[in-house]
Amino acid sequence: MPDLAPDLPAAFFPPTSPPAFSRADFGPDFRWGVSAAAYQTEGAWNQHGKGPSIWDEFVQRPGRIRRGETARIACDFYHRWPRDLNLLHQMGIPDFRFSVAWSRVVPNGVGAVNAAGLDFYDRLVDGCLERGITPWLTLYHWDLPAALQQRGGWTNRDVVGWFSDYAQRVAARLGDRVQHWMVLNEPMVFVGAGQLLGLHAPGKRSLGGFLAAIHHAALAQAEGGRALRAALPATAQIGTTFSCSYLTPWRPALPRDVRATRRADALLNRLFLEPALGLGYPVADVPLLSWLYRYHRPGDEDRLPFSFDFLGVQNYTREVVRYSPYVPLAWASLVGAKQRGVPYTQMGWEVYPESLYYMLKQFSAYPNAPRLLITENGAAFPDAAPTAGRIIDPERRAYLRAAIGQVLRARREGVPVEGYFAWSFTDNFEWAEGYEPRFGLVGIDFDTQQRTIKESGRWYQRFLAGEAVGSEQDLGRSRHLAQPTS
Repeated sequence: MPDLAPDLPAAFFPPTSPPAFSRADFGPDFRWGVSAAAYQTEGAWNQHGKGPSIWDEFVQRPGRIRRGETARIACDFYHRWPRDLNLLHQMGIPDFRFSVAWSRVVPNGVGAVNAAGLDFYDRLVDGCLERGITPWLTLYHWDLPAALQQRGGWTNRDVVGWFSDYAQRVAARLGDRVQHWMVLNEPMVFVGAGQLLGLHAPGKRSLGGFLAAIHHAALAQAEGGRALRAALPATAQIGTTFSCSYLTPWRPALPRDVRATRRADALLNRLFLEPALGLGYPVADVPLLSWLYRYHRPGDEDRLPFSFDFLGVQNYTREVVRYSPYVPLAWASLVGAKQRGVPYTQMGWEVYPESLYYMLKQFSAYPNAPRLLITENGAAFPDAAPTAGRIIDPERRAYLRAAIGQVLRARREGVPVEGYFAWSFTDNFEWAEGYEPRFGLVGIDFDTQQRTIKESGRWYQRFLAGEAVGSEQDLGRSRHLAQPTS
């Protein structure tokens, strides 16, 4: 184990990680950034013409959000974006992935455009470019306009057209300056947690609604790509993102656990990826998915695929799967990290940086897969309050080091991975978990909105500046630890 943080579990330092590396090992064209999302950071939930989203309504329901917290202010990014971009520039982070809030641009989801909303993103894009930061724009990060939910939301097939119109409007305004676009953020999460499990907005629990939403989101994924392709210059790069977890059976010698793992993989990792690649839904592994064809119309098979320029791989952990007779559809359940006695994060996710390597290998194994980027990866750990202007977070720092090492491992084996975006730039509103989980490279005191670059953020800064992992500075004795910035 390296002496970067000798008190940390060995899980932070997989034996397969490169023992030493630097940014230069990834090549000059590799993209390095951080990610954020509109609802989790912007605040200003009802200002300057913004309409309510499904999350604005969901957070008002008692018991839905830990400690009853809301994102009405969040990181106040809507008002503080110039200072936050200055922080990005100060940290030497060249690429910034953010999302557009649909209801800030089109308050009712369809109909009149809110000029003030588009003006905000116009200023944000210009602000990035003025600082030498490349903007990467995600069209949909879970915040459906509430007015569209009243019309069925993702269970209404019309959502495909609503979304395509919205995509074209954003592209028409920003497409002359934004070269990198992402259509959807993690469709399996917003469909599964929102329509089947009821854990996220809009809080529904319906198998029929879940299946309808799957098909409509998969269509919107492709049709949104086509809408962008028609509206953007030929040089624009269009992608979309997928949540994924490296899955292993609880008892590898037990065939039913192996089959359960295969079913879980079909649902969690392949359900939206394979239709985009022209392979259809993974019905062979989950026969109940044949019910999706109840929602098909003639021509849908041809509309599901789209030739994306890149795919965003969003991975945080692995999951261990066992057969369960009590979970319809998958007939599988997850064996948690706590139950298995392995190190885990504030979210209860196993610390397993090697999952990045395995998921990059899995995605790249498709013959027609485009190039890949890690568009989200990170870890939430409890952070102590700043002391003398410092937030010391050795666990997050060690995790990032190990995770980036796994990306390099895959790249050295020929996987076409071309970028890494850490989640997240700042601490933010983590959906149903509220503000307790801290993923940020920059800490936020949500009472004062004070920003403090964490030790992990300073480590990322030095790494991007060319410092080799394993150097004297990297071993935690740097003179350049975080100073408070507001």
